[in-house]
Amino acid sequence: MAQPATSTLRSACQPPTLTQALRTVWRLQFATSRTWRMASVLSRGRVRCPWHGACFNISTGDLEDFPGLDSLHKFQVKIEKEKVYIRASKQALQLQRRTKMMAKCISPSAGHSGSTNVLIVGAGAAGLVCAETLRQEGFSDRIVLCTLDRHLPYDRPKLSKSLDAQPEQLALRPKEFFRAYGIEVLTEAQVITVDVRNKKVVFKDGFKLEYSKLLLAPGSSPKTLSCKGKEVENVFTIRTPEDANRIVRLARGRNAVVVGAGFLGMEVAAYLTEKAHSVSVVELEETPFRKFLGERVGRALMKMFENNHVKFYMQTEVLELRAQEGKLKEVVLKSSKVIRADVCVVGIGAVPATGFLRQSGVTLDSRGFIPVNKMMQTNVPGVFAAGDAVTFPLAWRNNRKVNIPHWQMAHAQGRVAAQNMLAQEAEMSTVPYLWTAMFGKSLRYAGYGEGFDDVIIQGGLEELKFVAFYTKGDEVTAVASMNYDPIVSKVAEVLASGRTIRKREVELFVLHSKTGDMSWITGKGS
Repeated sequence: MAQPATSTLRSACQPPTLTQALRTVWRLQFATSRTWRMASVLSRGRVRCPWHGACFNISTGDLEDFPGLDSLHKFQVKIEKEKVYIRASKQALQLQRRTKMMAKCISPSAGHSGSTNVLIVGAGAAGLVCAETLRQEGFSDRIVLCTLDRHLPYDRPKLSKSLDAQPEQLALRPKEFFRAYGIEVLTEAQVITVDVRNKKVVFKDGFKLEYSKLLLAPGSSPKTLSCKGKEVENVFTIRTPEDANRIVRLARGRNAVVVGAGFLGMEVAAYLTEKAHSVSVVELEETPFRKFLGERVGRALMKMFENNHVKFYMQTEVLELRAQEGKLKEVVLKSSKVIRADVCVVGIGAVPATGFLRQSGVTLDSRGFIPVNKMMQTNVPGVFAAGDAVTFPLAWRNNRKVNIPHWQMAHAQGRVAAQNMLAQEAEMSTVPYLWTAMFGKSLRYAGYGEGFDDVIIQGGLEELKFVAFYTKGDEVTAVASMNYDPIVSKVAEVLASGRTIRKREVELFVLHSKTGDMSWITGKGS
């Protein structure tokens, strides 16, 4: 352990307050990121990241809300007159993150033993956080994670933002981590049958595994095109690092077509603009992100893409994929347009990967999602579910049953499932939070705005510096922003506290505000 070092910071004006002292600590913790320290949201004993929405306890540094896997170091703070003294080890300052203490497995299996205490089907964020939470809470029996992938758990949302990324760059934890804490990972392992009566699953290769507790976190499967020529080569959905890497190789200096103008499609299009000769986007709606962000915001983002030489074909669909020598050459649209294409990326949505549960006794809804309660429990005792494949009651929206396939929500659901496997009676209370980055611009979003009936915008859409409030009736249900940090984190913190933001509050603010001050949201302004 490095010898503690003392840092003294002087105040130019008044003696420091506790808040100033805390900000000084965060400055040390994020020494290379002054923006984070200045823009983070301090509320209710925790600090919320302005970029990703993660929350950390200001007394312990522990991660309290997601996304993320690690906590922060805590430092001793002493205030004497105009000076703030922080005592910290050099090692802690260099690492900038802290993995919580975890139990180790006291009964490791010999090879592929036929039983486990906890079986987790799916090794995305929900599955990994469930396993880690169990160990953090002192659980020392066997845990098995199984995944269709050939890789250890990795950051799948990064695939569409950085198609060149290699599996080792995307890994959420190194191999040594799983060995150290006795979390077994079965790769390329497909579950085909779940027998809840006998608490047993059967894999495609015939291997059978009994369990005491089960988490179902299978995620989703991307939708594919059903048009003529759908079998031609060089047409992709993005599911694995290999998919993403091959798309970049094929697109380099050539013509790329992206079908779908949602988050995945637009992220891919943005990434390929500097790689491909041309990038075209095909979309059924009038504007990108229309159902999620509204027409005005969608049109502003569309303009940003057009300024970066992306060509849009809106309000149309793919009629045919034409090949030359078996490889894609043209994309024919229902509007009769023909687009030259050497590679096509399909991002038109996904369906829950729950087909293997149809005869299991675990309830599925009409769309194939797994309904769970606030504790992430299915209809079967001892069987939990989390991640993209579930519908759950959203606490701050009057327990409305929703499906929210966000990276952050999967983290939170995995933790709640683990806590309830240990009979801790935890409930889902997280406010949804997501972000994306395109052309160096970050868009952040918090809340659940599906079905919004109005959008109130402050700032300039043309300059891509704005905040958009989405309302349903008299209530603000979501907020999105670009170049307006930390407004989304502030709103997320207000919603998490249980307070409702009213439409009339926002309208008055937009009508009378000249400064862009947002302090009224947290009750500190007029």
